[in-house]
Amino acid sequence: MSYIKDNFLLTNKTAEKLYFSYAKDMPIFDYHCHLPEKQILENKPFDDVFQIWLAGDHYKWRLMRNYGVNEEYITGSASNKEKFLTYCRVLGTAFGNPLYHWSQVELKEFFNCELEINEGNAELIWDWCNEYIKLNNITPQKLIESSFVTHLFTTNEIFDDLSTFPAIAKKGYKFKVIPAFRADKIMNVEAAQYNDFIAKLGDVADLDVLESKIEERLQEFIKVGTTAADVALQCVYPVAEKAEAARVFAKRRAGENVTEAESEVFKGYLTYFLFKLYAKYSIATELHIGAMRNNNAVMLEKLGLDTGYDSIAEDNSIKNLSRLFDRLQTEGALPKTIVFNLNPKMNAEIMTLIGCFQSDEARGKIQYGPAWWFLDNKVGMEKHLEDLTATGHIGAFVGMLTDSRSLLSYPRHHYFRRILCNYLGGMMERGEMTANEKLVGEVIKDVCYRNAVSYLGVN
Repeated sequence: MSYIKDNFLLTNKTAEKLYFSYAKDMPIFDYHCHLPEKQILENKPFDDVFQIWLAGDHYKWRLMRNYGVNEEYITGSASNKEKFLTYCRVLGTAFGNPLYHWSQVELKEFFNCELEINEGNAELIWDWCNEYIKLNNITPQKLIESSFVTHLFTTNEIFDDLSTFPAIAKKGYKFKVIPAFRADKIMNVEAAQYNDFIAKLGDVADLDVLESKIEERLQEFIKVGTTAADVALQCVYPVAEKAEAARVFAKRRAGENVTEAESEVFKGYLTYFLFKLYAKYSIATELHIGAMRNNNAVMLEKLGLDTGYDSIAEDNSIKNLSRLFDRLQTEGALPKTIVFNLNPKMNAEIMTLIGCFQSDEARGKIQYGPAWWFLDNKVGMEKHLEDLTATGHIGAFVGMLTDSRSLLSYPRHHYFRRILCNYLGGMMERGEMTANEKLVGEVIKDVCYRNAVSYLGVN
C-alpha cells in the first residue's frame, strides 16, 4: 500500500484542520503551464499510462538520467511499457525527490491505485492503470475537470495559431483555457532559427515594424481572453537605447551572427519595450529569471529544446531589475508583475526589491512568484514561504502553479497547499501568530485560489 496517508506533510493537528477545512477543496487556477491546447481540444482518450505519465515530462526524464538509464528507455525507441517499467524502478529509490511524492499521489488520485511505486509493483501498476484508462475512457478533459481546475493559462509564442482557443470555448468544458502571450523566440536574437521565427510575423524590415507586429499580435491574443504575458530570461539586462537595439536587429536580419554583448543589448531593450506594452494593455507580466538553458549541446542537437538539460544560473541581475522597474515606474508604465526566481540565493534580494514598487493598483502589484521548476519541492517551498513572510505579505500572494507539460501535474497544487498549511499551523501551535482559525483559513483560501483570480482579472 502507498505510504501517502491523509496527514501527508501535515505534522500537527492545526495543520490538518487548516488543510482539510480550508485548502483541500479550493478550486485550482493554473496561471502558468505548458499543456498543449490542441490536445485539450481534440480530447482523445489515452492508449496507455505512458502517454499520460511520461511522454513529454522532462522532470521525470532528468530523474531517470540521474540514475544512469540509457536514453533508449527515456526518449528513445524502447516500447512505452519498457519506459514505464524503467521509471517505476528508478522512482522506487528516489527518496526525497518531489517526483517520489508527486507520482505516488498521481497514481492514487487519477487511477485509484494505492500500490507503492517500485520495481516489484511496476507490472501490476502498468496493467491496473491501462485497465482503468480503458474502463473510464480517460481524456484530457476528464483529467483537468477531476482536478477541479477552473482556468489554465497555456504558454504561447507570439506567432502561434489562436484558433484553437475559441474552439475549446465552444466545447462547454467546466474550465477555461486561455493563452499567455510569450515573445521569447522574438527576444532571442542569437538563436540559429531567429530569422525563421521573425518571418512568421510577415515582412519585418526593421525594429519599428517588429514593435508594431508585436503589438498587433498582442491585440489578437487579448481578443481570445489573454490577461497575462510571460518573459523568460537567464538574467535581466540593462535597458539599452532603441537605436542600439535597432542596429543589432538589422545585423541579425541581414543574416549575420551577433555577439553575446549585442544579444544582451537587444534583450535589454526589448524587455523594456514589452513591459511598457503590457502596462499599456493592463497585461499581468510573469518574469522568469535564473534558468541557464541548453547546457548539453550534444543532447540539444539530438532532442531539441525543453528536454531536461537546463539548470540554475548564478547570474545576479538585481541592480538591472531595479533600474528596469524604476524606469518603468517613472514613466508610468510598470505593469503588474510576478517575478519567478530560480536561484534561491536571490530570494531575499528580490523580495526586498519588489517591496519598493508596490501601489494600490492591486494587492501585491509586484509579486514574488511561487517556488518554481527546480525549487517546487518541499525544501524550496518552505524556504520560499519563510522568505516571503519575513519581508513581504503572505495575504497578497497569488499561490501555486504547475509550470508543466503533464496533465497529471495538478497534485502539485495540493503538495503546496499541505506545505502552506503545515507552515502556518506550526506557527499557530508555537504561539507565533493568531489562533483565529477562521481568519487564517480565509487567507489560505486567498492564497490557494482567490488572489490569483483577482490579480489576473478573469471571470
